[in-house]
Amino acid sequence: MRGGTVQINWHDAKPVLTLDFHPLSGILATGGADFDIKLWVMSSGETQKKNPTVTYQNSLSYHGSAVNALRFSPSGELLASGADGGELVVWKLYSTDAGQTWKVLKSLLFHRKDVLDLQWSPDGSVHQILDAHCHYVQGVAWDPLAKYVSSLSSDRTCRIYFNKPQKTKGAERLNYACQHVIARDEAQTGDDYKSTKNHLFHDETLQSFFRRLAWSPDGSFLVVPTGSYKFSRASEPVNTAYIFSRKDLSRQDVYLKKVDTTFLPALQLPGASKPVVAVRFCPLTFCLRGSNPAAFFRLPYRLIFAVATLNSLYIYDTESIPPIAILAGLHYAAITDIAWSPDGKYLALSSQDCYCTIVEFEHNELGTPFRSPGDAKVMTNENKRLVINVPDDTEVKVAADVGVTADSKNAETQKNEGKVASSTSATAPISSKPAKRRITPMAIDP
Repeated sequence: MRGGTVQINWHDAKPVLTLDFHPLSGILATGGADFDIKLWVMSSGETQKKNPTVTYQNSLSYHGSAVNALRFSPSGELLASGADGGELVVWKLYSTDAGQTWKVLKSLLFHRKDVLDLQWSPDGSVHQILDAHCHYVQGVAWDPLAKYVSSLSSDRTCRIYFNKPQKTKGAERLNYACQHVIARDEAQTGDDYKSTKNHLFHDETLQSFFRRLAWSPDGSFLVVPTGSYKFSRASEPVNTAYIFSRKDLSRQDVYLKKVDTTFLPALQLPGASKPVVAVRFCPLTFCLRGSNPAAFFRLPYRLIFAVATLNSLYIYDTESIPPIAILAGLHYAAITDIAWSPDGKYLALSSQDCYCTIVEFEHNELGTPFRSPGDAKVMTNENKRLVINVPDDTEVKVAADVGVTADSKNAETQKNEGKVASSTSATAPISSKPAKRRITPMAIDP
């Protein structure tokens, strides 16, 4: 593994707020506070034993405010981008005599506030708008099996929506209704054996506009960031990310007749010094290494996911308890987003300090690929999905669906105002001259 902060002018010295890899070509797209989306071609440094680099390809200019979220569709034919002011733009890849170019397909005005996160549904269509939160929605995630939709808000709740199909004129259509509201946990207060309910998540004072949660590629569990957990009323809260088992969700769905407010995580990741703000799964599955027979996740393969705090990156797999890698000292300001390349070779981070970090993994460094992500889907039998095995000597919390986008955040002083006149793409070169000296990243083996 090698990598570091790429010292180029990414977005005209403005914060880089989001990024994503194209699922087929591996082109990296970034969005920033300069109102633009920029496309970059990855260059490996493995042969020369150097850090990976990027080469500017072109820009997509249409938004009139900061671009907070962008995601390619599963097919790679479309790109959705969300910005301040409720702007949501869908771009389409067209073939021309000179090659391929991205053009605006449509502009959608579903939201009254800033769009802070978005994700494509498994089939790439829009179904309905959900508005149950009472504060800014800062993260959304579709279940790969299309049964659940999850959202996370600065109102300190995570909502799980359950698909209850409705029949209209003989045709069945999707209908998501809120089934679980995850907000508080009961903790013992001491000798009197009374309990108090503590909030599970950070409030709106969190120093980040993003709470990017994620489902695993096989849909077996959900990882939720911005956790703040207190083991007792007198203890200080610790930063964490919660893991919710699909098995627990499915078991409760059978019996629930109303919204459940008592659903608790099956597992929580070790506390970090700063709040966790983003989670992203590697799109590949890997063969088991057999290194930990008592692993928490009893899966026939290994899943790998990255967890970003405001200032560090943790990489976990489902076969080990501690993280398999920790990268710290990467950026001067908060990390804003994470993205994996489709082949799992690159991991990219964006930051409000105007730079991005690229990490490159050597061949089979993460493991031997198991099979394509589509073959790792969970079986139809809900009871066979995820089994959480909790050893007696491990301190783990054990537990007995918003539309495609999320909106909004407070005004950011660093962001400019005004409408960009140009649409589609431009080809002005980007300066690649070195910037100020960066902090050297550290990779710490567990």
